[in-house]
Amino acid sequence: MSLATFFAAHPATAQRWRRSFPGEAEQAAHVRRLVATLLPDCPYLDEVLLATDELVVNALRHTKSGQPGGAFIVEIGHCDDAVTVAVTDQGGPTEPAVADLDEYAESGRGLRTVAATATGWGWFGNDRARVVTAVFAPGHSLWEIA
Repeated sequence: MSLATFFAAHPATAQRWRRSFPGEAEQAAHVRRLVATLLPDCPYLDEVLLATDELVVNALRHTKSGQPGGAFIVEIGHCDDAVTVAVTDQGGPTEPAVADLDEYAESGRGLRTVAATATGWGWFGNDRARVVTAVFAPGHSLWEIA
């Protein structure tokens, strides 16, 4: 089942929010506040906030969204105990990937953190636009909802 099908199967409880942000570093704090406001009763809100922050910071650091005049979009989905977070950026020269790092590296752990906190994550797009999505559905296998 796709995520769209998953949310469509629960129309009475499914909620989606989408907002565009300027591609500026201080917007990460605005995104965190928005997500915390939208999901106040989420039992794994800390994990959702951490992953959301990592996705936003990655969009700002590694894509055209973080350049002057850039922008990114955050979409939050919530249905029953499942939450999705998707960040759409303006594309970049590299593909999102979990990096193998030296234990003393000072950065590069963003997607590793997302992978560790979310039920699953993935991306699609190219050098002009890309969407990176994290899914949180404790108690479910990603294959049960994807």
